[in-house]
Amino acid sequence: MKLRAEQRSIIGNFFFVSALVCASGVALAGCGDDDDGGGSGGSSGTGATAGSGGSSGGTGGMAGMGGMAGTGGTAGDAGTAMAKIRVLHAASSAPAVDLYPAGAATPIVTGLAYGKSTDYLELPPGTVKIDVRAAGSPASGAPAFTTPDINLMADKKYTAIAAGDLASSNADDKFRVIALEEGFGAPAATAARVRIVHAGFDAPTVDIDVGNDDPTKAEIKGLSRFADTGASGVDLPAGAAAQIGIAAGGKTVTAFTAPPLPAGAEIFVVATGQLGKLAREDAGFMLVGVLPNGSTTVAIKQNPRVYALHASPDAGSVDIYAGSTELVDNAGFGALAPLQVPPGSYTLEFFPGQAGKTPKPSGPPAASGATPALEAGQSYLAIAAGELTAIPATFSLIAVQEGFSSSDTAKGRVRAVHASGNAPAVDIGPASGGNVTAKVLTNVKFKDASPAEGLSLDAGALTLGVAAAGSTATVAEFPLTLVGGQRTFAVAAGKLGGTTNKFQLFAVDAKASPWAVAAVPSSK
Repeated sequence: MKLRAEQRSIIGNFFFVSALVCASGVALAGCGDDDDGGGSGGSSGTGATAGSGGSSGGTGGMAGMGGMAGTGGTAGDAGTAMAKIRVLHAASSAPAVDLYPAGAATPIVTGLAYGKSTDYLELPPGTVKIDVRAAGSPASGAPAFTTPDINLMADKKYTAIAAGDLASSNADDKFRVIALEEGFGAPAATAARVRIVHAGFDAPTVDIDVGNDDPTKAEIKGLSRFADTGASGVDLPAGAAAQIGIAAGGKTVTAFTAPPLPAGAEIFVVATGQLGKLAREDAGFMLVGVLPNGSTTVAIKQNPRVYALHASPDAGSVDIYAGSTELVDNAGFGALAPLQVPPGSYTLEFFPGQAGKTPKPSGPPAASGATPALEAGQSYLAIAAGELTAIPATFSLIAVQEGFSSSDTAKGRVRAVHASGNAPAVDIGPASGGNVTAKVLTNVKFKDASPAEGLSLDAGALTLGVAAAGSTATVAEFPLTLVGGQRTFAVAAGKLGGTTNKFQLFAVDAKASPWAVAAVPSSK
């Protein structure tokens, strides 16, 4: 039977509405089996490599699954060729959201959280719009955002990515939904096919350095904000953890360790989050892998950053190696060297410094020290402390993880580390008139560090006094000026009573990236 155009339109709209109603869990004759809704999120676990993040499946709650592909029930009749679309929440400044067909009162997806994806929704071809509301908001209220028209074609699959800053009205970074038709090319036999999407709203145009081996020869050049590498995707090595460098201006900005990818897999990798946030924060810049099965996502945090501080007064300039790789070149006392490494544990070996990159010497190191397990998304201060020539030698590697609290931005945060090998246990606090007036830390011994959140201290000028444990008389006093929101490691280092590289404070500013160090001599 031949239908008039308006009849075809009515029937097509009926199929579309039926699919959405079935998906929302409303009981209609012809919908699939009943479901209790509330699809569970996946388990949070570790990836196949350290720091690759956990897999998390599904949305915060699909409002019923009847009528969706593969869930028992069909949308429309068996003769209708359908389209499939899933939605990834990659807008780090937005809350969890509910999704509605534009103008509808019943959501098709509820509680979609940042970093999570829906299953594929099976819909008739045509034009759709989606209303986006904060999770739990009443349907009667205005949506926070309504997508432009999304054109769906029969037998095609789409991934729609919510990206941008919900609070912005600037065209360069404001909230949007990027709808991408899937069309992966055939991967090489030992590769996975990956489509990379740049959804970091405060990140510049970047290059992608596969292998993180040379940012000046990046395989993907000039990936601009909210753009992607094309429907066909690019090959990444399968079967082993892969390094991915993010570069700008010929220099590496950050790097990631992707978990081993199965050969032949078709995966979206979305760069999201904010460079202006700490990598350990939920909204920090990261990658989200969206796996082919629909809703499973994997969060991949940035490789850990290590700041190596040379605080050994008698070690001279040093080169520092991990295995055969030189990490720090010719660093002198008081130098702070930043590096970024894949997650894992390392043995650092110290050799006499030589200017320029040099092969690892064949002889034994002057000293060595093991790091703790370095986790993706975290930053560490690794302090070469104590003395090599003391009897017995006190040289040690002190590694502390950055964990400053940001709850009181009007005050400064200070974390004290005792890194002087010949200094006794000490008490620390504000000082005046040659005495510690209020002890905030007591009996701090060599290699001890105060709690990770830092001491909360009033902004302004401060004299930090150090006294032998049990005494109030200061052996050293250090003038500091704190500002609101400051995060500082106060590292007591050097040789107490020495004349060269004598006892002093290294103030490591951990608020800005990269961190910076300033030597603060005792005023006493």
